[in-house]
Amino acid sequence: MITVKLIYAKSGEPYPNIKVALGFDGIFRGVSEDQWTDANGEAHFTHDPGNGRIFVRGSTAHTGYLSGRVVVYI
Repeated sequence: MITVKLIYAKSGEPYPNIKVALGFDGIFRGVSEDQWTDANGEAHFTHDPGNGRIFVRGSTAHTGYLSGRVVVYI
């Protein structure tokens, strides 16, 4: 399971109600279905860890190894 937590960079507050997706490296992994962040700024994915990208509103917000909880400042 991978949890993405979005945080407003200026205030440090959670970023709720934002569309998030994961894109994994490799031809067999592809892109996850969209998830929306909850009131805590978290979106949960049932994917196995791996190298890839986090997309926020369709744009790349993070690149690297995706595992456990990944915090992204927007």
